Amino acid sequence: MHVKKGDTVVVITGKDKGKKGKVLKAMPKTQRVIVEGVNMITKHQKPNAKIQQGGIINKEASIHVSNVMLFDAKAGKGVRVGHKFLADGTKVRISKKTGEEI
Repeated sequence: MHVKKGDTVVVITGKDKGKKGKVLKAMPKTQRVIVEGVNMITKHQKPNAKIQQGGIINKEASIHVSNVMLFDAKAGKGVRVGHKFLADGTKVRISKKTGEEI
């Protein structure tokens, strides 16, 4: 996947198009990510040992990874991600727009 936990991404399609947020969780097997403040759903929660107070809560649902782009602060918008091998053999992600390491 081109995004990891902790990356800042911008949503490129859907009802939350244009919103930016931090990736809270990445799920590579299902190709989905949970982004902070994006794709909010309401959930009816029963009280249990962890959550004393039940009721209706708002939480983020997952979104497909193809619907987000990595946000590059230098470019000021979403960028495509490429990969490059350094001299010591490590693989790093680079911005296709600026060519700099992410």
